[in-house]
Amino acid sequence: MERLPGFRDFYPEPLPDGEAWSANVRERIFQSWRQVASLYAFQPYDGPPLEPLALYTAKSGQEIVGQLYNFEDKGERAVALRPEITPTVARMVAARERHYKKPIKWYSIPQLFRYERQQKGRLREHFQFNADIFGEADPAADAELIAMLIDLLRDFDLTAKDFVIRLSSRNAWQDFFNQNGGDESKAYDFYQAVDKLERTAPEESEKKFQALGFTLEQVRNFIAAAEPTEELQAVLDNLAARGMSDFVKIDYNVIRGLAYYTGIVYEAFDRHGKFRAIAGGGRYDQLVSLVSGGKKNIPAAGFAMGDVVLVELLKERGLMPDVSPWIDVYALIEDESKRLATLKLVQLLRDDQMEVDYSMVPMKPEKQFKRAIEVNAEYTVKLENEGNVLLKNLKTKQEEKIPIDKIRDRMLEAILGDDSE
Repeated sequence: MERLPGFRDFYPEPLPDGEAWSANVRERIFQSWRQVASLYAFQPYDGPPLEPLALYTAKSGQEIVGQLYNFEDKGERAVALRPEITPTVARMVAARERHYKKPIKWYSIPQLFRYERQQKGRLREHFQFNADIFGEADPAADAELIAMLIDLLRDFDLTAKDFVIRLSSRNAWQDFFNQNGGDESKAYDFYQAVDKLERTAPEESEKKFQALGFTLEQVRNFIAAAEPTEELQAVLDNLAARGMSDFVKIDYNVIRGLAYYTGIVYEAFDRHGKFRAIAGGGRYDQLVSLVSGGKKNIPAAGFAMGDVVLVELLKERGLMPDVSPWIDVYALIEDESKRLATLKLVQLLRDDQMEVDYSMVPMKPEKQFKRAIEVNAEYTVKLENEGNVLLKNLKTKQEEKIPIDKIRDRMLEAILGDDSE
């Protein structure tokens, strides 16, 4: 039976021929995401993978339904698999925000689902890092999120030569729209035209802008000037203080087509231009009010980074993390009369948080040793007579005999010594 189009199997390393996605790589990415989030004092959250359909149509309109896995459940409720988690966290914050001190700094790594055409960098499911700050309207919150985004990418050894954060502002565009006589009833169409400007032929863009009361030249001149607003300058100064200026630039081509963005917006891009946006986000001060029916009004900002484009970028740059499987110890049982005593040793080492494997059934010594090599063990241990353990370093080939009552201390010393090298 075949897997569904646009979905992935995650096999352990080493990957079988023809498979592209490794469970080990995924876990390494998740570990990095969690570690950086903790450095920024963000707390984890999660929500249900199935939500009321209305939660997504309230945020994005009825047109999003065509992109969803949606159906009527057995309770005759219109539901959908989550295509994103921002509406969920807005709902959660609206329901329980009084329980938490402000600002609320949360992150999540959900699996998300969209029923849409597969293309490079986009599948029908993916995992995504989401970070949000609720309860702080100052641009310092936006700067904190952008700094975290930079550090998330730097944690994979990507540098300012590899990516750039393109900063923009919906407020700047709104001022431009108003100052040039824009019709508010056509504002959404204007923003959509700007959002697609880099992907649309100039003559087509010219027609769209003229129909809205603008010219393509006006729009291009505004983008080229790249004059930072007061809020964007505050973000630039904040990031400069952290030594992160090389990672950001003002670029009003970024506008973020989603209607709910209200202020600063940004996207992370590969500087070589080979991939779609690596990450994107911004301020959405009205979303909590929207999902709570106007009962709560809490400023919010956040961003998201998917795993698909990130992995493609790391592969292209030769920066895929080393995820070769390995274990600390393989216990050899060459004398079956020592099996139970060896199992006791195995459990003692596991109790000390060491990764230990062994043959669960009788096996020839040479096959056991071969298995130790196959699982990339650092050491083998073997119970000998007179209460000793033979410890072998498989890298250096050095062996030493250790009394059984000293093996735990010696192994901890050996493993910790390897970690510090």
